[in-house]
Amino acid sequence: MKKTPGFDDLDEDIEEEKSKSQIKREMHALQDLGKELVNLPKEQFERIELPEELHDAIIEARRIHQHGAHKRQLQYIGKLMRGVDADALREQVDTITGHSRQAVAALHHIERWRDRLLHDGDTALAELVTEFPDTDRQYVRQLVRNAKKELVGNKPPKSARGLFKYLRGLME
Repeated sequence: MKKTPGFDDLDEDIEEEKSKSQIKREMHALQDLGKELVNLPKEQFERIELPEELHDAIIEARRIHQHGAHKRQLQYIGKLMRGVDADALREQVDTITGHSRQAVAALHHIERWRDRLLHDGDTALAELVTEFPDTDRQYVRQLVRNAKKELVGNKPPKSARGLFKYLRGLME
């Protein structure tokens, strides 16, 4: 069968083009990411690196409370997001909100340290001080002692939570 010149090139162009539905799905995904940025707590939002125009648009969307105006502002944010690397931005948001694999792994690492301190006592504390020289030994010992008392007394784990928070601050 004889091929007509030029038709092979046309087939390759069609494969590279996105369908209208695919483009709409991508735009909705960008808009959803923009909505997620608008709904982030202020301290988490401030840690994300954004272009100035997008940052200002998100700040403006936080101020708007009328439904129609808020929806239009979200669409505008979605439009601005087309010029941003959405994958890198998604990674930043996931890391800050604790949904990324690295954030989850870091939390598990902190939990393992807390459990080791509760079970192994001074040997784990010595290793912690070796790895993190800024550790306040006395404070950690006090938290461990109180956490053990709470566990035995069947009380809420206030000190264990305090130990976790201290370790998270120490390791970050």
